[in-house]
Amino acid sequence: MRDEGRIKFHLILPVFISSALFFSSCGKAQTPATLKEKFPPERAALASQMEDIANQHIHMPRLPITYSADRYINVTPEYLRDSLKGKIVLIDIWDYTCINCIQTLPYIKAWNDRYKDKGLVIIGVHAPEFEFEKESKNLDSAVKQFGLIYPIIADNDYEIWNSLANQYWPAKYLFDKDGILRVEHFGEGDYESFEAFLQKILLERDSTIDVPVPLAPVRETDKPNAACYRPTPETYAGLSRSNLGNAILTSTEGEGTTHDYKISATMKKDLLYLDGKWTSQKEYVQPAPGSEASLAIDYQAKEANLVIHPLAETGFKVVVTQDGKAVPKQDRGSDIQEADGQTFITVRDARMYRITNNEGFARHNLRLTASTPSFGAYAFTFTTACKQ
Repeated sequence: MRDEGRIKFHLILPVFISSALFFSSCGKAQTPATLKEKFPPERAALASQMEDIANQHIHMPRLPITYSADRYINVTPEYLRDSLKGKIVLIDIWDYTCINCIQTLPYIKAWNDRYKDKGLVIIGVHAPEFEFEKESKNLDSAVKQFGLIYPIIADNDYEIWNSLANQYWPAKYLFDKDGILRVEHFGEGDYESFEAFLQKILLERDSTIDVPVPLAPVRETDKPNAACYRPTPETYAGLSRSNLGNAILTSTEGEGTTHDYKISATMKKDLLYLDGKWTSQKEYVQPAPGSEASLAIDYQAKEANLVIHPLAETGFKVVVTQDGKAVPKQDRGSDIQEADGQTFITVRDARMYRITNNEGFARHNLRLTASTPSFGAYAFTFTTACKQ
C-alpha cells in the first residue's frame, strides 16, 4: 500500500445526516418496531464498529469528465453520472494485480448482487500501480477474469484517487444518499461490520427494503479476531523499489542496466535474489537476451504470487521449483502446470500469477527460471494463514 499526501475536501454548505435517524425517501416510513426487526440490536452493534464520519461533511468527488468512454467499463459515462442522485454509492479503489484487492472482490461482488436493486451503486475505481495496467486490453481482460459486472472506471490519471486523498490499495469509500462520506476503510477485513453499516444507510434511504444477514467470512483469515501468521512482505523487483539480497540497486544506476548476478550458498530470509544476467528497469527486471536467469526468494507464507508482464512474445514458459524440486501437487498454485516431471507457468497475459498454494503456512525456497527477455518480473506477493 503506497503512501500519498492526504487532504480532505469539504463542502462549502455542510449537510449533516444523523446516523441514528431512519427515514424513507422512496417508500412509506415504517414503525420503529418494524425497523428493529429488520435491523436488530446485534446488527446495529456490528455496524457501530465502523466509524461514522458524517460530521466531517466530506462530499463525494465529481466523476472525471475528461476520461474517454473506453475508460468506463460496464457502463457509459453519461448513464453512470445520471444514475447516482439519491443513491448510496460505494467507491472501491483497487488494482487488478494487487492480492489484497483481489481478496476483497468476492465481498464487493456479493454486495452488488444483494443491494443493487435496493439503492446501492458500486463504482470500481481502478488505480494502476504499474504502467502496463493502464492499457485498456489488460484491464478489460482482468474485469472479465474476475467476473465484475458493476461500473469500473480506469483512473489512470489518479484524478479520483487524489480527490479522495487516498493512500492505499484497496480502499472503500461509502457515501450516503446526500453524497456525504459516512465510512472509509483501507485494506482487507471488517467485512461483516462494513456490510452492516451499508445496510444501515440503505435503510436510512428507504426503510421499506428488506436486508439479509451479512455475509459470513469467505476465508479463515477474514474472521474477526483471527490469529494469523505474518507472511513475507510484498517484494518488488524493479529499480524504484527493489531490495535485493545479493546486490544493491538504486535508481541512480539508470534504467536498462544489465548485471551478472550470483547467489551465495546462504540466502537471507525474505529477500529477493537474482541469478544470471538481468536487465533492470524502473518497475521490473528481465533476463538479458540469450541468458537463462532466475529469481529466488526464501519466503514464508501459504501462497506466493508473482506479477508478470510479457514484454514482447507471449506463451513462454517459466520453470518453477520449490525447495529445489518440482512443486508438489498439494502445494501448487492455480497457474502451475506439469510436464515431463517439471513444473512451470505459461505466461500469456499481464497479470498476477498464482505460483504456490501450500498445504499450510511454512517457509520455502522458491525459484523461477526463464530464458527470454520477455519475462518482465514485477513484484512477489504473499498470503497468510491462521493458527489452528
